[in-house]
Amino acid sequence: MEPISWVFVALAALATFVVAAVVIGREARRLDSVAPRAVYDIEQAVEFVSERIPSASQARLTPGEVGWLLTFHLRWLHDKGLAPADVIDRRQDIDRTTIITDDSVVGYLLGEAEANGVDVLDDVDVVNVVDAHLDYFDAIGAIGPSARLDGDGQKETP
Repeated sequence: MEPISWVFVALAALATFVVAAVVIGREARRLDSVAPRAVYDIEQAVEFVSERIPSASQARLTPGEVGWLLTFHLRWLHDKGLAPADVIDRRQDIDRTTIITDDSVVGYLLGEAEANGVDVLDDVDVVNVVDAHLDYFDAIGAIGPSARLDGDGQKETP
């Protein structure tokens, strides 16, 4: 093979490497800026939550009632702007701090349960379901970090 052929082979290999590096770099940057898609399966969530609530709550709540409470919780999260309306890939652009307190979500869930005929015998069952539901969100990668609060319930600034 002539020396000029080796030069063209080397240039072709170099050009191929440069194109591949640019494409891979661009895609890596794009994927890094898009929130990973967490897949929420209500049946899996009901099973997960039902297994993790204390045995006393398990004895009082049926899987159907747990499913209703999870649905009400999802509606509450959506109303607070924490659940997207559409399933889309988008940049991580959440710029608003939302603080979830047990009192507000439990009150909402108890009201929805009563309005929809779901029998909740003890308020602590709702607290247990919410805690286990948040654990499910964490397990599927759909929940962000918890905010640190100061003594007045305000978000601490670093």
